[in-house]
Formats: sequence, C-alpha cells, structure tokens
Amino acid sequence: MKFMKLGSRPDTFYTSEAVRSVSSEVSSDLTVQVKGSRYLLHKFPLLSKCLRLQRLCSESLENSQQHQIVQLPDFPGGVEAFELCAKFCYGITITLSAYNIVSTRCAAEYLQMTEDVEKGNLIYKIEIFFNSCILSGWKDSIVTLQTTKAFSSWSEELGITSRCIEAIASKVLAHPSKVNLSHSYSRRGRDDVSCNGGESQRHSKALSKGWWAEELAELGIDLYWRTIIAIKSGGKIPSSLVGDALRVYASKWLPNISKDPTAKNQVESDPGSDLIRELTSKHRLLLESIISLLPAERGSVSCSFLLKLLKAVNIVNASSSSKMELARRIGLQLEEAKVSDLLIPSMRTDRLYDVDMVMTILEQFMLQGQSPPTSPPRAKDGFEKRRRSRSAENVEFGFQESRRSSSSSHSSKLKVGKIVDGYLQEIAQDVNLPLSKFTALAEEIPEFARLDHDDLYRAIDIYLKAHPDLNKSERKRLCRALDCKKLSMEACMHAAQNELLPLRVVVQVLFFEQAKAAMSGGQVTEIPSNIKAILAATDDPRRPTASLSTNETVPAEDPWSVSGLKSPKSKLSTLRMKLAEDEDLEENYTNGIGKSSKVKAICSIPTGPKRMFSKLWSNNRTTSEKN
Repeated sequence: MKFMKLGSRPDTFYTSEAVRSVSSEVSSDLTVQVKGSRYLLHKFPLLSKCLRLQRLCSESLENSQQHQIVQLPDFPGGVEAFELCAKFCYGITITLSAYNIVSTRCAAEYLQMTEDVEKGNLIYKIEIFFNSCILSGWKDSIVTLQTTKAFSSWSEELGITSRCIEAIASKVLAHPSKVNLSHSYSRRGRDDVSCNGGESQRHSKALSKGWWAEELAELGIDLYWRTIIAIKSGGKIPSSLVGDALRVYASKWLPNISKDPTAKNQVESDPGSDLIRELTSKHRLLLESIISLLPAERGSVSCSFLLKLLKAVNIVNASSSSKMELARRIGLQLEEAKVSDLLIPSMRTDRLYDVDMVMTILEQFMLQGQSPPTSPPRAKDGFEKRRRSRSAENVEFGFQESRRSSSSSHSSKLKVGKIVDGYLQEIAQDVNLPLSKFTALAEEIPEFARLDHDDLYRAIDIYLKAHPDLNKSERKRLCRALDCKKLSMEACMHAAQNELLPLRVVVQVLFFEQAKAAMSGGQVTEIPSNIKAILAATDDPRRPTASLSTNETVPAEDPWSVSGLKSPKSKLSTLRMKLAEDEDLEENYTNGIGKSSKVKAICSIPTGPKRMFSKLWSNNRTTSEKN
C-alpha cells in the first residue's frame, strides 16, 4: 500500500485526565471539543492554517479573554481525523494512506485548510498524494473507495467517490499488464510505495481476464453498482466477463439464500421481526441491483445462475419487475436448465413449488416462436437457367440463415420438452398441486417437441398415485396430452396393467401394442384401412425408439420392471374386467367423447373393440407358440 509522511517533529500529544494535550513550554490558550473529547491546544499553530477556527474564535463572545473554547460537534472523521489535522498544524509527523486519506481530506475541508490561508496547506498536499499515488494504484483505489461509505455526502461533494470509480474502471478496461497491483491482490508480498521517494520491490503475477472480479466483490452494493456501470460503459469488457463478475459478487453476498431450506421458513415464521425485515430488505436491494446489472446479451450468464437468482428473489419477495426480467432471460436459454434448478420453492404454505413461475418461464421460451425446420420452396421450372442476381443470392442466404435458426429452435424445444417432463415428475408428488396446473404445463409443450411420451407417462403415473381421489373425468383430462403411439414397449406393458389409468387409455395402449405385434409378425392379413393409417403414422423409421431403461437400471421391485409382468392372457382378462366394469364405454364412444383422431379410428373398428382385441391376442399367442 502507498503512504505519505508529512512533518518532521516527534509526536508530543498526550492524555491527562481524559483530556488530550500537547507537551509545550507555552501554556494552552484554546480548548477544542470534538464529539465528547477535549483538546487543550494553542491558537497560533491552528489558526494560522484553519480558516474555520479563525472565524469561530473571532465570532466568540469570549474573544477578549485569553483562553477560548470552540465546539465542533459535527466534525467529519471524529477525533482521529481532527488529531491528524492538529498534528499537521504543529509540524508533527503524520502518515497518510488509503485507509485514512478520505477522513483526513473531509476533516481538512471542514477546517478550511486551503491555500488561501497558507501556501502548501493540508488540502493541497492531500490532493497531490491522492491524484498521483492513490488513484494510480489498484488496491489503493478500492480501499479508498470503500472508506468513502462512512463519509458519503462529503465524498460525493469533494469528488472522491467518482474519481475512485473512474480510476478503477480505467484499470479494468486497460490491459492487465498496465495495472499496478498491490500486495493484497498478489497475496505474496507487500507493495509499499512512499510518495516521498521510497519504493519497495513490487511483485508480479500472471493475471487472467477476469482478475478484477474478486477484488471488486469487496465493495458494497451501491459502490459496486456504480463501478460496474462505469466498466460496462467503456464497451471493452465482454459481456461474459461482466456476467462472471456478477456471479462472484452474488456468491459472496448471497451465499446460500437460494439453497438454504430454512430461509423460506424464517421469512414465513416471523416476517415482522426487525432482524428478518432488515435481512430481507438488504437481500432485496442486492438482488434487484444485480439483476439491473445483467448484460443484455444472451448467454452472458448461465441459466443455472439466473434460476438461483430467481429462487432468491422469490424468497425475499422482490419486485414483480425483477421476477419478470429474470423469467424473460431464463426463457431465452431454458434449454440449458436442469430440473433441480427449476424447483423454485413456493411461498405458499400449501404448495411445494412455484409452478406458476415455471409456467411463465416456459411461456417466455415459447414466445421465441420458431417453428420446426421445413424444406425450402422448390424453384419454378426454368428458374435455374436464369442468371442469378446478387439480390437472389442474398435472399437464398437469408433463407439458409433462417433455416439454421429454425433448426436450432427445434433442437431447443426438444431439450425443453425433456426438461419439462422431468419437472412434471417432481411436482407430481405434491398432493396439493391442482390438476389444472399440471395439465397446463404438460400441454404447453408442442407435439413435435416430444419424440417419446415415456417421461410424460411416468409423470402422469406419479400424479395418479399422489392423487387417488381423482374422478373419471379428471383422469381423462390428466391423460389428454399423452400419445399412446409414442410409448415404448416397456411403458406400454406398464400402462396395460395400470389400474389408475382411464379405461380409454388402457384400450388404446393395448390396441397399438398388439396391432404393432400382429403387423410385424405377419399373422393378420386383413386390418381395416383406418387402423392401417394409425399404424403407418407410428412406424416412422426416422423417429428413434425410446426405452425407459436406456440410461438407468430398473430394480427388480420397480413397478416398471418387465420381469414381473403377466402374460398376454392375463392382460386380456384385465381388459375384460375393466370393460365389464365400465358399462357405458361403447355408449361413450358412440356419443363421440373420444375426440382425437386415434380414438375415432379405434372406435370405428367394424367388429367392435372386444372381438378385435380377442383376435389380436389369439394371433399373438399363436405366433408365440409357433416360435
């Protein structure tokens, strides 16, 4: 750290009976009271350099008396700063550094120790040291900026705060090799520099591009906000580095607020306590300031970091504008999210997670509005024979870029579809989650964004087990987004024995499973054309076959395990039992309750569903016996 020494006389101040005095042969003729402390001093050395003391003494009613008393109740910097100024007046050696230069400068300004009173006065010397030494050092500038907080109004008026911020920003914008680092950043030694001529050996260190982030994280949020704004206005720092700096700052000042499960409980248990109110207000200011500093560029901060901020915002009940800004930014890069990051705690006592906020994020993602990639329009006859103009080439280039963007959006929606299905599995365990919120989230994903429906079926199965009191219409509404044609064989086998599913879903699952098996085995020679259309729609070779056991091993006791499943005969008996229990099935089909195309196709089987399924089961069993 840099320092400056002024004066040459030894320190002769001493304390006697709670009074500070100066050892001198001349008796004291001035008493100065500073915030409860008394100083017995001499008029000549002080009044010759302090214009304010001159005026106070001249205006005193006791001017005719030899000993005068002056009170300074609102003295900036307190007794420490006053004593430094007093020692300077006596010529006693004082040491100025980044830690005390602000308080001393404010005190000198209060005492009006200007050049008009005496040449080479304290204000002049402090300004020389501040501009030439303090502002040229990295750590000195940061320490000085931190000390301005205790004298905010004085520092603003004297321009100390703004000059420190400008100096710090200029060093960040400059090449790291140009920065004069001090000991606290190098962590390996000292860099004490005397502006009177002495300088110790400096230590160098290899710097990364974001070397400044941890140092600036020491600042309070108000000074940090102004410093980052100054850095961003320079236009030379990449947005990703600014994002990294914000992440470092949030990690320091909001360490575990988004992870701590007790944070929500503390706010709920005693929201009116002074401590909780103070902490909540402090964290709210921090969060809203950090959000306002986020770079506008997409990807400048990770989606995980944004979701952690959103969790914290939810806990401290920050402004709705901050929540919407985070939701918008998260929506732009939702494909990067993890399911665990989306589990935002709800501030309602009857809910586990804030599903409404995730729905808002998903809506923001869908607002990007890119459709799946399509083929380019075919050129008209003879178009290739024409000579291509530059404008035609530009149009084609624009189309290629549009198709690339559309393809990227299509891929993003596929990723988001998997993320949402995983999220549905987590929130389905909440016994208080309304059916409407579950279905709204499930149906927000477009049909093309789910290559298979195994994860969605698993989420529906979990919801049915957690909500056993759902009636028949609610169960049907729950399964409305489920496409049985996109279930893997393992999922079909599980669904065929799932007593919680609506009967219509079980019928569709069994039909498609057995119809596919029959067609592949070549045992059925005549299948109605409407059924063939359904099967043709499901046999797209470009669609990969999904399996629930691709990425994980299913335990033997897992209800999704294939090992314990029953034979096709028992499947048929289960179906017959369900058909017998649901007497109005055929009536519902006739009345057109099944409105999707796949259900209409099933319902139009000429010989009736029971007979057709019996035929399929028998064909399948015959094939198995032959094999």
